[in-house]
Amino acid sequence: MSESIKQARHVASNVRVNTAWWRLGALAVLPLLLLAGCQDPTAPPPRILPVRSEAAAVAVFSETVDTVSTLEALEEVQLAAQAGGRIERLLVRQGDGVRPGQLLLVLDQTQIRADVARLGAQMESDRLNYQRFDFLVRKGAASALQRDDFRQKYIASRAQLIARQADLAFRDLTAPIGGVVGDVQVKQGDVIQAGAPFTRIVRNDRLLARVDVPAVYAARLRPGLPVILLDPASGQPLATAPIRSLDPAVVAGTQSLLAKAEFANPGGILRNGLRTRTRVVLDARQQLSVPFAAVTQISGQSFVFRVGSLADLEKRPGQAKLAALRQLPPGSQFALQTPVELGPLQNNRYPVLRGLEPGARVITSNLINLRHGLPITAN
Repeated sequence: MSESIKQARHVASNVRVNTAWWRLGALAVLPLLLLAGCQDPTAPPPRILPVRSEAAAVAVFSETVDTVSTLEALEEVQLAAQAGGRIERLLVRQGDGVRPGQLLLVLDQTQIRADVARLGAQMESDRLNYQRFDFLVRKGAASALQRDDFRQKYIASRAQLIARQADLAFRDLTAPIGGVVGDVQVKQGDVIQAGAPFTRIVRNDRLLARVDVPAVYAARLRPGLPVILLDPASGQPLATAPIRSLDPAVVAGTQSLLAKAEFANPGGILRNGLRTRTRVVLDARQQLSVPFAAVTQISGQSFVFRVGSLADLEKRPGQAKLAALRQLPPGSQFALQTPVELGPLQNNRYPVLRGLEPGARVITSNLINLRHGLPITAN
């Protein structure tokens, strides 16, 4: 092999080696250039997202037990005539409001009025006989024994008249209390028996709730705890009153404890005999809270986005690009994702057990577009 051929092969070999090293160097430098581009402090700052925010506020949270109760009218009277007979006039219908002493029903009085007239005449005759013999006794023309006999007749006839007049009064039935008339089970012309109930009068302006509370809460129940009646349809509170009394014994069949609470019912919304949902408040406390709309859940952990400053973000930057964010005007606001520990939701708010300080503002809109360190404008 000639010397010229050896030199040509050596040059070609050096060219291949230098080309390979150049390629390796280029591959090594390229990521560094890309990284430098990502960290370019002259890159434009990210877009600012408008959001709504709300201050974390103190709210009342209560520990309650939901149960059922039956309402009873404090005043309810079963109506029955004190005498039997045929109904001559029926002056009320179901649903009528009545006043105390108002006439409700009149029974046939023909026979009794005749008896009263007869007994009245008999009493007057006996009275005159008694007075005549009393005069004669004073004149010595009659014996005292005869006078006393007529006196006894006069007293007896007067007593019979009074009794029969009372029977006549019993033929008119009046309302013993004011209220609303219930189902009237008789009609005009019917014959009723003495003492047989035919309707009732109910006052609904004050009602007693018989609340059945599970016996497991017996140790925590006491007079004075609030009882809330709930609307059967909407579940909204209708009225609130304190527990007035507690039964000393547990009902064996239901294992419940009977509590009673008295409710005012001026609008007449509640009715006697109504069975409704009831909430007994066992405990109530004030606690820092956030609205439902401010909370997100990630893998079982609750988070809120707090409104913070650049200084707050620098304490916990996470993946935020601080170099670009520092270009924003002073006083800029940022979304700070903050883990929190929350209690059960009540009235569309969560009690904050841990993770937020009083006065913190939390973001309640655009949560899906937020990330830690994102610039925001909050209102």
